[in-house]
Amino acid sequence: MIIAIASDHAGYELKSKVTAHLEQKNISIEDFGTFKNNSVDYPDYGILAARAVAHGKADKGILICGTGIGMSIVANKVNGIRAALCTSDKMAEMSRRHNDANILVMGGRMIDHLYALKIIDIWLKTPFEGGRHFRRINKIHQLTGL
Repeated sequence: MIIAIASDHAGYELKSKVTAHLEQKNISIEDFGTFKNNSVDYPDYGILAARAVAHGKADKGILICGTGIGMSIVANKVNGIRAALCTSDKMAEMSRRHNDANILVMGGRMIDHLYALKIIDIWLKTPFEGGRHFRRINKIHQLTGL
């Protein structure tokens, strides 16, 4: 599995901890930046990771900005992306089970890093249920012309 990861300056610290956590689990990472905590514009980094997932260069993605809201908006502009901003383990689980979310978004200033790692672990291990949810996913994709 390859995870595309990106953050802005507000998410840089959490991204560093997430990257180390994923590497410990032998999960491959494609890091699209930022690589320091100097002020940057989140769309410049989020779009790169979202496109990597959409084009099949990464299996899933994790995006982090201050609140997670901006990165969510950016990622969901890309056809084929179903980015979910998750602030709880239950949200992470349901974003996979019912929405087949292919990008997890978190707020670096909103969530404790240990809880964020728990959310990531749940998100990565939870399968998509399929069934009636396929119909809903297809309707979402019709909205973006897929």
